Amino acid sequence: MPLLPGAEPYHHRGGRVGVLLCHGFTGSPQSMRPWAEQLAAAGFTVSVPLLPGHGTHWQDMQLTRWEDWYAAAERELLTLADACDQVFVCALSMGGALALRLAALHGPTVSGLVLVNPSVRSDTPVSVLLPVLRHLVPSVPGVAGDIARPGSAEVGYDRTPLHAAWSLSRLWREVQRLLPEVTQPVLLFHSPQDHVVSAANSELVLARISSTDVTERLCQRSFHVATLDHDAAEIFAAGEDFIRRLAAHAAGVTRVESDDHHG
Repeated sequence: MPLLPGAEPYHHRGGRVGVLLCHGFTGSPQSMRPWAEQLAAAGFTVSVPLLPGHGTHWQDMQLTRWEDWYAAAERELLTLADACDQVFVCALSMGGALALRLAALHGPTVSGLVLVNPSVRSDTPVSVLLPVLRHLVPSVPGVAGDIARPGSAEVGYDRTPLHAAWSLSRLWREVQRLLPEVTQPVLLFHSPQDHVVSAANSELVLARISSTDVTERLCQRSFHVATLDHDAAEIFAAGEDFIRRLAAHAAGVTRVESDDHHG
């Protein structure tokens, strides 16, 4: 299947600080593209992979599972880590679940997380029926495009494939188990008026992670896809400040250590 216009992956070779951006379930790199371009313009090395099964047609996603989406994100993380001194992960929705698993399993390889409306738990009782339902019904109406800003649209599927949705529910369980292993600094944005992912998701993340450097920000004027919504500029600016603060601190620590070593 040809890619949907705008769904192409995005890569930019910049400086020694890398940023991996992960899009959401049934979405595409288009939801992260303006953020990625701003980070690239600021001098960072940037990668926005297209997750397997996404950006073409929802039937393609039926053949993929969470392990495939995670493997693609992990591959990009390690590629960035080879080229950069530090790597930060910025993520939307299900991308947040992938980012949290990366942080839990890869420790110091991930220097910090910027999460936007992360999805880590089920918000519908129907999900308990998914193991059976997915064999009876191939798809249900999609969740893409929950945006308050007029004229702003998300490139994503208009149907949700149920084999993939069932796999997503398994990813949530896996991530919930790993949340206490997350110790990196976290900047978390969530929208009170999110029609896709409830506030209980962000509350769960904030309650269970072991990070001590944690900032929570509300996107009062945005719906779920806040990266394309009214609060996008604030997310991009605060995310860049967060990355610069941590990168500068790490560089300072490295300098002090090398000075001590030579002294």
